[in-house]
Amino acid sequence: MNAPAEAAAIEFTLDGRAVTARASETLWEVARRVGVELPHLCHRPGLPPAGNCRACVVEVAGERTLAASCCRAPQPGMQVRTDSERAVRARRTVLELLLADAPASAGLKLDSELEHWARRTGAAAGRWPARGAAQAHAAPDATHPAFTVRLDACIQCTRCVRACRDVQGNDVLGLAGRGGQARIVFDQGDRVADSTCVACGECVQACPTGALAPANGAYARRAERVVRSVCPFCGVGCAVDLHVRGGRLERVDGAPGPANDGRLCVKGRFGMDYVHHPQRLTTPLIRRPDAPKDPSLLAPGPDGRPDPAALWAQFRPATWEEALDAAAAGLARVRDAARAQGLRGRAVPVAGFGSAKGSNEEAYLFQKLLRSAFDTHNVDHCTRLCHASSVAALMESIGSGAVSNPVRDCAHADLIVLIGANPAQNHPVAASWIKNAVRRGARLVLADPRRTELARHAWRTLAFKPGTDVALLNALLHVIVDEGLVDEAFVAQRVHPGDLEALRAHLQAFSPEAMAPVCGIDAATLREVARAYATAPAAMIFWGMGVSQHAHGTDNARALIALALLTGQIGRPGTGLHPLRGQNNVQGASDAGLIPMVLPDYRRVADPLARAAAEAAWGLPAGALPDEPGLTVVEILDAAHEGRIRAMLIQGENPAMSDPDVAHARAALARLQHLVVIDIFLTETAALADVVLPATAWPEKTGSVTNTDRLVQLGRPALAPPGQARADAWILEQLARRLGLDWDYGIDPLGGAPEPDRGIGRVFDEMAGLMPALAGLTWARLLRVGAITHPVVGPDDPGRPIVFTEGFPTADGRARLVPARLTAPAEPPDADYPYVLITGRQLEHWHTGAMTRRSAVLDALEPAPHVSLHPALLARLGLRAGQPVRLRTRRGSVTVATRADEAVPDGAAFLPFAYAEAAANLLTIAALDPVAKIAEVKHCAVAIEPVAAAATV
Repeated sequence: MNAPAEAAAIEFTLDGRAVTARASETLWEVARRVGVELPHLCHRPGLPPAGNCRACVVEVAGERTLAASCCRAPQPGMQVRTDSERAVRARRTVLELLLADAPASAGLKLDSELEHWARRTGAAAGRWPARGAAQAHAAPDATHPAFTVRLDACIQCTRCVRACRDVQGNDVLGLAGRGGQARIVFDQGDRVADSTCVACGECVQACPTGALAPANGAYARRAERVVRSVCPFCGVGCAVDLHVRGGRLERVDGAPGPANDGRLCVKGRFGMDYVHHPQRLTTPLIRRPDAPKDPSLLAPGPDGRPDPAALWAQFRPATWEEALDAAAAGLARVRDAARAQGLRGRAVPVAGFGSAKGSNEEAYLFQKLLRSAFDTHNVDHCTRLCHASSVAALMESIGSGAVSNPVRDCAHADLIVLIGANPAQNHPVAASWIKNAVRRGARLVLADPRRTELARHAWRTLAFKPGTDVALLNALLHVIVDEGLVDEAFVAQRVHPGDLEALRAHLQAFSPEAMAPVCGIDAATLREVARAYATAPAAMIFWGMGVSQHAHGTDNARALIALALLTGQIGRPGTGLHPLRGQNNVQGASDAGLIPMVLPDYRRVADPLARAAAEAAWGLPAGALPDEPGLTVVEILDAAHEGRIRAMLIQGENPAMSDPDVAHARAALARLQHLVVIDIFLTETAALADVVLPATAWPEKTGSVTNTDRLVQLGRPALAPPGQARADAWILEQLARRLGLDWDYGIDPLGGAPEPDRGIGRVFDEMAGLMPALAGLTWARLLRVGAITHPVVGPDDPGRPIVFTEGFPTADGRARLVPARLTAPAEPPDADYPYVLITGRQLEHWHTGAMTRRSAVLDALEPAPHVSLHPALLARLGLRAGQPVRLRTRRGSVTVATRADEAVPDGAAFLPFAYAEAAANLLTIAALDPVAKIAEVKHCAVAIEPVAAAATV
């Protein structure tokens, strides 16, 4: 979708001086650009203009009425006065009337925009009588845990309405009534808590008076400082402003970053108070000698959750010296015994799980530590359970495992395919950009077994049968090949010779008519969608873990890649392939080498040049690094269960909740001779450790992260760590020294401010020196720019948001078309387990809930586990929503309350995995994709059994 050509500049007169305006600018924007400040209350950058407050009026020569500058376009030769007596008096009067309209606004928000402009214009309160509108007598609405509503402080600027509708695309807020009875409403005049509001808080940030305000009263207190950082939850990488007072995080605002432009979701805005939770680890812990590791302590207690007192009772406090010595000694003991036996590589009985929730520098140090100190590549992280299959397919086909185009590039797409992803829940700000694109005219194809929130925005919804992704996608490919919709010129220039013919032969068996009964989508719709994608001027594909988390996940991704390659929908604005990365730094951690088969920048461990470069940079002797890949996440825990892995170091990961068949995972962790955990809470995994080292939360540390767009951003510390908690990078450096490595980065134990020549900055520069994608980026440059998209190949390179414009990073510059095999799920339903279990995240909680279950607002919004079932299935089971059921698979069972949800396919159950009291991964299967070793947590067979006890939703 191409933008229209920019019209010629416009010359006019503003306050007696000649100015030039761009055709897209309003009078208000021109005035601000040339240094003339005009009051504005209904206007806000990023919102469509409304012109309803009249606080920005100006006088235009020859016109009888004053003009609202926020929505008036300049014309050639126009003479505009902002400083005429008439315009100044009118603006002051407007502000006085607004003060009268909102008598309760005083003091709700310190330095509110209304108060600011009243002072600036000399407007006086009390000159006009208060209006008798219904809203002036409305009772405050404090029903929502995140924010309050005071209509008696509302000036009806409609910023909130436009923020909800036009920015976030949620359409919850509206203006009801007429004249003096007009008022802002949620849905049909519902209480906020009863409405469909998703608590993104866009309306709160937009409100100029405090009529919408954080429930914790933060607007009435002045922050002592504001620190720019990055949200620590999903992979969108939203920039945030952290408001700090008295050593506590008062509130979080969206900041104008490249990924979010000020937008946030409920987690980013209202969920960061986990940093102050009383369960934060504040001192090192060592397991008591009389406390054997017991996974049964992780079972739900009388209140439904594991008993925290029983978990804490297994440990005693320790000093840092004692804990670090114990942690390193246990790891060294296992390592030294292995060295005495001549063990290297996969055979070394030591492994590590690093974190996608920390910084790039921490990920780099973690993999460097495991590889340098233990002679092994047995190091992995949650990418193995996230997009490992996507990365495997992308590397195989186009030579790069990252996205081709950023999320916001969907603004240039004519057609958007969204498959196996629910960004409205998992990447809400990304979803807002997609909704904005649809509003501008793009067509959205939603393909998912569940009819998720974006279905109401979709042009076509393909609710295919769970586990039949390849059948659906190969049918689309069949149409493109069979009907001559292939971009022959692109394929001839950019695809490996012979691949098209091999794929054509493979696809003969996948006609829409043959695949329709397999995937559940009629042939006519399959043909329509294939034609629309192939013929769109620009089409973009997004996918999520509904594609990747299958035993056939690599084949799913292969088919999506083939769609883009066959049609030339890659390498241009509005096109491309975008696997939506889950964690805030899973892209960066992968880039940094936190994967068992690659070193930093995806250089294969089998490559002698890559190993030699790492050995030289790390001061290791030649040949120190083994040439065989290490074990992956599930393989490591299988090996631990069998006694082949005997010691582990885990930083910021919670496999005792996140891994498939988690009873097996917990038993494996408990069997380790020595487990060291670095974390901010006593997680389910930490509860099985021998030594627990208290780390820093994201708002307490310095470091960079890389989002789903390949955007490298700087995080700055806003808070001091609690108690004796220490920076993760410092902990890793201290362990490295005790394990015989000569590390001397000078890392600040308390997180520290960013410095260009030492500490984290030194780590970053060493890492970038091993990564061609960061060749043009130094820590000093990142401190200056704050954010830049890799690859950055030179000091003046501005970064490359769109890649593959001329070729692919393969040996010959060409991509490969790899046929996708049709494979059944590892565990289809049967008579004993007749339904399909789908697991995933939900809006209010992130991953295993370690952070979000400790956020007051988020846990108040979703305090208990639940399973979503189609109403028809509930009826067949003889249940009403809210009644409990037992979900039972071949691996375990959980009891949860039910919810009726028409989005879930009849015959399936959707279970979030954030709840320790009903851990979804007690049920999931550890069947692996043969290529990527990712587990099939999106599909297994389940029985659903009513239980007698009452439950609450």
